[in-house]
Amino acid sequence: MVSGQHVVEVLLVEDDPGDVLMTREAFEDYKIANRLSVVYDGVSALEFLRKQGAHADAPTPDLVLLDLNLPKMDGLQVLSVVKSDPALRHIPIVVLTTSEAEEDIIGSYSLHANAYVTKPVDFERFIDVVRQIDEFFVSVVRLPGR
Repeated sequence: MVSGQHVVEVLLVEDDPGDVLMTREAFEDYKIANRLSVVYDGVSALEFLRKQGAHADAPTPDLVLLDLNLPKMDGLQVLSVVKSDPALRHIPIVVLTTSEAEEDIIGSYSLHANAYVTKPVDFERFIDVVRQIDEFFVSVVRLPGR
């Protein structure tokens, strides 16, 4: 617990080092006390969530921030697997991507994404969006197991 608030475990699934850096900076700049873990492809995301291989000691995330354009397995495939797995489907997933394509939006919600957010290209706006996602899922929404 940090200042009376439970620390939320956040998994960022993102292959763009710049976006990873900006997300880390958003957590730091806004003094977001939640722990951010990062994996860089869809296969690693599933291994992390299932605590397999190098991720055997990974924390169970309370929230996943998922990019769609990933190597090895794209975000929609990850979303489909997670939301069809009874052990994982309760974990909220926010799709955080550059895609504004209607088929990606519909596909994400059809696969039970909890939210779809288009990444702003402006640094300050990106930081603000990450802060708002965090604030919503920490201060407004009741997460499973809390």
